[in-house]
Amino acid sequence: MRIGVFGGSFDPIHHGHLIAAAALAEALALDEVRLVVARQQPLKGGGHAAPPEDRAAMVELAVRGDPRLQASRAELERDGPSYTADTLRSFRAEQPQAELVLLLGADAAAELPRWREADAVRALARVEVFSRNGGAAESGELQVPRVDISSTAIRALVRAGRSIRYWVPDAVAEYIAARRLYREA
Repeated sequence: MRIGVFGGSFDPIHHGHLIAAAALAEALALDEVRLVVARQQPLKGGGHAAPPEDRAAMVELAVRGDPRLQASRAELERDGPSYTADTLRSFRAEQPQAELVLLLGADAAAELPRWREADAVRALARVEVFSRNGGAAESGELQVPRVDISSTAIRALVRAGRSIRYWVPDAVAEYIAARRLYREA
């Protein structure tokens, strides 16, 4: 079994995340891609706009119906910062025979040397780098379709009382409205 590991804040998850995950699953012949919701990203300042439970629920709604994409709460089950090495170890313990493939946008990959236990991350998983936001792919990088959507823009639309239809799956838009997420800065 080949498992892709795609981490993020997903605050909120949007079609850009889903298209990238599906394209990477196809390009790398992955059996599944786990979208891992970060509790607290150590190298990113500030907190998240939505609580971890809401972000995880939105990911679960977004991937419903696609057997290749799986929502993961692995990092929410631990207190403190979300360290990728710990997450990969937990996946390795669950499925020792699986090949783990860590999926990183080029921006995150550039920060990998600064990560806690970066060598362990590389030992636990094959690292595949993809170009985000339509930038030119470096040698060895995978190209994913450009989808000019950001979680920041979605939160701004919600705050402004505008529609986010077509930016996020309908179930996610309904969840955001029902829970009144992102209405305040």
